[in-house]
Amino acid sequence: MPRSITALLGVVTLLAATAAAAHEPTPERVTDGVYALVGPITGRTAENDALNNNLGFVVTETGVVLIDSGASTLGAQKIDAAIDTVTDKPVTHVINTGSQDHRWLGNGYFRDQGAEIIALARTVATQKRFAEPHMDRLEGILGERLEGTTPVHAADPIDADRATFEIGGTQFQLLFFGDAHFPGDAVVWLPKQETVFTGDLVYVDRMLGIHPFSDVVSWRRAFHAMEKLEPEHVVPGHGGVCDLEQARSETGDYLDFLVTEVRDAVADFQGLQTTVDELADAPRFEHLEHFDSWHRTNINRAFLQLEME
Repeated sequence: MPRSITALLGVVTLLAATAAAAHEPTPERVTDGVYALVGPITGRTAENDALNNNLGFVVTETGVVLIDSGASTLGAQKIDAAIDTVTDKPVTHVINTGSQDHRWLGNGYFRDQGAEIIALARTVATQKRFAEPHMDRLEGILGERLEGTTPVHAADPIDADRATFEIGGTQFQLLFFGDAHFPGDAVVWLPKQETVFTGDLVYVDRMLGIHPFSDVVSWRRAFHAMEKLEPEHVVPGHGGVCDLEQARSETGDYLDFLVTEVRDAVADFQGLQTTVDELADAPRFEHLEHFDSWHRTNINRAFLQLEME
């Protein structure tokens, strides 16, 4: 095949791959008036505007309550456009479940549209702690697509671990069960709809990630506290909308595995590398996307945390 044709095919393939990677938020009905915006389970890219997480919204009698706001002003605009395909009601409130970039850096856009930002004080504290490094990281990923994005926090954060409030005839509960993927992670519970937006407390379809600032023991405890809500619908932080059984098998059981097995290894004075090598084979969880890139790291970080107990 002539080199010119080969080169042309390469360009066409690259353009097709780029187009396939583009992500436009699309509402998925969960139950009456409740929608999820399910992001890809790949990493952050310019093509997906760092919206590689799940968000959601609730259509109330008086307006729309958005659960998390995206990673940028441009991402927030896409979220707003997606909501417009369901209702012409405005976004009146944004509830932040966490402090990772794509959960709250779109706040400024919605605030400027007149929305009130709602978050727990402990979540806002972590947002402020990570705002600068998250903006720096996103600039490297999004480039000019980050323009116009400014960190904006809830003006009057809730200084409590549990809050119940009504918006447009719909009852919401914002609940903190314990530090998890990030300190201050919370969940949004809709009692009447039996639906929970878990933020980064739950991952399905892909492997969860433990960072140095994550708390694996608290995360495990928080998951099991959330279970007691007995939700019918689970909108996880990452992966498809699911039921409690899937959330339990792909997040709760994995956290149980890590804490139990690594704690036993530490108690037996087993070394870090030996523990990582012995627990690396975990067939129950190998089907999860990113298993190969995260599992050994998770064991390592769990070991370092549990060694300090």
